[in-house]
Amino acid sequence: MRLLHTMLRVGDLDRSIKFYTEVLGMRLLRRHDYPEGKFTLAFIGYQDESAGAVIELTHNWGVGSYEMGNAFGHIALAVPDAYRACDEIRARGGNVVREAGPMKHGTTVIAFVEDPDGYKIELIQHA
Repeated sequence: MRLLHTMLRVGDLDRSIKFYTEVLGMRLLRRHDYPEGKFTLAFIGYQDESAGAVIELTHNWGVGSYEMGNAFGHIALAVPDAYRACDEIRARGGNVVREAGPMKHGTTVIAFVEDPDGYKIELIQHA
């Protein structure tokens, strides 16, 4: 067994694809409309689905936003330099909500950014 994907419901699919591809540097792997079900799925990631886990963006037609629950935490990405990643993300229009620095009660350098729908993405510095 292996992890295939994490699904996020998004209010504006094109806006979300733009964020994940242009701000975070992922690739759009595939996209398909399901007219009978009135939804579209888009899969994005840094590698092909056969090589590792990706993110499934689900857009239910006619739904512009969702309530953020308190059970989901965040998606985590490994980055070589969290400080530089924050600068680059900010320069591409991304929203850094916690600047890079050591995590509370530890030494690992982390940061958090937020996607257009309010989902948190943790950047974890891995040298």
